[in-house]
Parts: sequence; C-alpha cells; structure tokens
Amino acid sequence: MAATTDLLDRKLLFVTGKGGVGKTTIAAALGQLAASRGKRTLLCEVDAKGNLAGAFETGPTQFREREIAPGLWAMSMDTEASLKEYLSLQLRVPLLSRIGPLARTFDFVANAAPGVKEILIVGKLAYEVREQHYDVVVVDAPASGHIVGQLAAPQAIKELVKVGAVRDQTGWMLDILSDPAQTGVVIVATPEEMPVNETIDLSERLRAETSVDLAAVVVNRVLPELFTRGEEDVFRALRAPAATAALAEAVEGNVEPLLEGAELAVRMRRTRAEHLGELRDGLPSGTELLYVPELFQRTHGLRATRQIAESLGAELGY
Repeated sequence: MAATTDLLDRKLLFVTGKGGVGKTTIAAALGQLAASRGKRTLLCEVDAKGNLAGAFETGPTQFREREIAPGLWAMSMDTEASLKEYLSLQLRVPLLSRIGPLARTFDFVANAAPGVKEILIVGKLAYEVREQHYDVVVVDAPASGHIVGQLAAPQAIKELVKVGAVRDQTGWMLDILSDPAQTGVVIVATPEEMPVNETIDLSERLRAETSVDLAAVVVNRVLPELFTRGEEDVFRALRAPAATAALAEAVEGNVEPLLEGAELAVRMRRTRAEHLGELRDGLPSGTELLYVPELFQRTHGLRATRQIAESLGAELGY
C-alpha cells in the first residue's frame, strides 16, 4: 500500500526487518529525527535483542519512560508492567506492587490464547497515541518473522471475544492501527538477497493479514558509487599484466591489493544495485524507499545515530 502521508506526521511507527539489517539503529535515528524537528517523541524497545540505550550512549531503558535527549523519551516494553497499567487505567483495578496469583493466571491465559501478550504490547503503544502523550511513537518492533502476529493480535482477539470490555478495547486499537494517517510499518532492509526477499514477503503478509499500512522501506548500508564507468575501464586496463607491472615499477610497490580492492568495490556495488532493483520491483507500487549509506564504522553510538538521522531527513526532504 502506498504511503498516504508524510512519514513523521504519523503518530505510531513500527520499525521491523530481518535480524542484522540495522533495525534498532534506524528506529533510533527516526526517533532522533522526529525530536530534532520539534516533535515530542517516544522510542519504545519491544525487541529484546535491540539496543536503543547503546544508540544514544545512555543507561538501560525500563518500562517507565525517561527523557534521554531534548524532546525524546525512551522505554522498554514489559508485559507484566503493561498488564498492571491496563488493570489500573482501563478496568479501574487498584495498582498492586506485585500481581501475584493474577500474573500466574495471566501467563496461563496468554499461553493458551495466542495474542494476549501481543495485545498488551500493542495496546500500550496505541494508548499513548490515543491519549496524545506524544506527537509520535517510534517502536523498535520484533523482527519480521514476528511482527505480523503482533499487529494482527487485536483483530484476532476481537473475533475471539464477542462482547465485553476486552472487545471494546480492541475496537479503538484497531481504529488507530488501521488508520494510515496515524499508523504505519517501516521495514528495514539491506541490498542483499535474503533481506530483500524477506522484505518483499513481509510487505505481502502485512497487506494480506493485517490492516496496518506499509509506510516506507528503509534500505540500510547502501554502498556509494565510488567509480564512474570510465574509471572502471581504466582499472580493467590496469589489470593487464604489462600495465600492472609498469604501475608497480612506477610507484615502487605492490599495487595488486589496491587494484583487487577497487575491483571488489565495483563488483559489490553492482551486485547490491541488482538487489535494489529486485526490491523496487517486488514492492507495491508507490512504496516509499529511503536510502541510508554505509557508514563504515565499527560501533554505532550517538554520533552514528545522528548521522543516520540526517541521512533520513535528507531522503524525506527535510
């Protein structure tokens, strides 16, 4: 489904993608970008493998959100804490320091009825949107293999429970999730075969199994085009034995590693460009594609988060 509104004008963004593509980094950068544009922003870490704290070089996040930068709050999801909050806010059950037997009952029900834990996660996020506590909520969501089940949970519960408070709760959640002006999924990919295939598959599943809009696809780690076609011809000519020998004599050194490195860079760029073409062809017409360059950094801390936020801002025309 094509994007219907500016990415950061939406209120709730779920960032997902195959493991290892930089999903958490992109979620952090989107949060940074939103806050830098004056939006009161909440970053929520749902994926236990994520590291939002590392992206901002701050302490570990908890369920209770805290401000980690001007206009930017961060939290990590906790289903038991979310259940406590739900009982207190929605059902007017007094908030207890420990749920005790109720927690054990919840675990039993959650395991017997898939979707219960997921709806507590989605419900918490949708609640923040409904109450307008933040201008935008950016979610470091589960990897692509699990996000569909999470987003489909409210509809599944609504179909399972025909009457009562729980059904009423799923109704307003679905209203928020199904509104493309409010909610969208951002899929993060890299220009490689498996992430590209998984991104195309996920886009199809989102359309078939959920009511949530595909807001954008962020292609991470895009290699720059280092050489023009004419320069590539020069490199190929230099690989001829006589030319390589003459060049080595002229510089008085071994030039073979340099030429091999240049050839590898060209080959990798071309291969990734082919995967990018497959990605564009496989996605629904009109899908917004945003490109983030390879940073060539060993670690991704606050500096890298800001650099990527700037790249995304440029892609979005800010």
